[in-house]
Amino acid sequence: MKRTVFNEDHEAFRAVIRDFIANEVVPHFPDWEDAGLPPRDLFRKLGALGVMGFDIPEQYGGPGESGYKYQAVLNEECARAGVMLGHFGVSTSIVLPYLLHLANDEQKQRWLPGIASGDIMLCVAMTEPGTGSDLAGIRTTATLSEDGTHYVLNGSKTFITGALNSELCVVAARTSPATAEDRRAGLSLLVVPTDSAGFAFGRKLQKIGLRSSDTNELSFTDVRVPVENLLGEEGRGFAYLGQNLVRERLAIGVEAVARARAAIDFTQAYVRERQVFGKSVASFQNSKFVLAECETEVTAAQALCDRALDLEETGELTAADAARVKLHGTETAGRVIDKCLQLHGGYGYILEYPIARMYADIRVNRIYGGTSEVMKGIIAKDMGL
Repeated sequence: MKRTVFNEDHEAFRAVIRDFIANEVVPHFPDWEDAGLPPRDLFRKLGALGVMGFDIPEQYGGPGESGYKYQAVLNEECARAGVMLGHFGVSTSIVLPYLLHLANDEQKQRWLPGIASGDIMLCVAMTEPGTGSDLAGIRTTATLSEDGTHYVLNGSKTFITGALNSELCVVAARTSPATAEDRRAGLSLLVVPTDSAGFAFGRKLQKIGLRSSDTNELSFTDVRVPVENLLGEEGRGFAYLGQNLVRERLAIGVEAVARARAAIDFTQAYVRERQVFGKSVASFQNSKFVLAECETEVTAAQALCDRALDLEETGELTAADAARVKLHGTETAGRVIDKCLQLHGGYGYILEYPIARMYADIRVNRIYGGTSEVMKGIIAKDMGL
């Protein structure tokens, strides 16, 4: 089905990104998976390409307002090649918007030029060992010093993506106790340099997928955070975290559909080449029917994503719409990639084939950014249920 969501500028950008991935990523990607993260210099190369600072104003070294569609193109090209750029998406499409929307002029001058160049990478620390989707249960504390010059940060976080390759971490912490009337009260966002005294990296968690991106435990022991690093207003952290969830969930849905599309492409190539009983696997009716089902599912999911991309660009994408995109996109990708792996037979279980990595990588999309169950709750509420 013909797509109309991208214009000539987007397609020109696609060509540049495709060349970069072919030359700078694909040859080295197996090494990144073995190491558990890409080299830090990757992000400086992306910065030189001009893609580390989407929407950063030109005065701070960025391209100015660009829109999320360029990031969607980049996600599609990574999926097409069967690779990932470490925690690039976390830094650029999930964490950076917090700074763009909440940082004051002094903070923007201090941080944004380095982000645009790739010298500063970002991660976000929300999840705690006992707190996942229920962010109101955050226990990490940030206590204001008696002289009012800094916060003292104590606590721990887990499932933090990209921390080892980041210079700044946006930490959600409790600056005052919750109230009986509002469990969400008292949370604030602090921008914490990862080389701060008392900022410690715990275990590097071993995941079944996304092995080219590090995921870590973090701990904070009397970390001094200058009050100048408070992002936005004290006590409004929960509301701030909710503001960027629309973009985050759109990104997860878009990426999932892009990887499902790539899975079909990889599988078509495989079944045409693979011979069984003297003929190609593609010649069997079951192969044709399965791929026809996958193609139809992904085309429908793509149409939903493309419509959401248009709405996001005009500021009309709602939280419920983003939940629909994430729910449908990730659930569709899970089904489609599973079917594509089955058509590979035993080779589908071997990691040298892209479909095996996709199968492991895609599973978490139904968990992070809000589980499928949370998405269903948001959609049901929007329906008045």
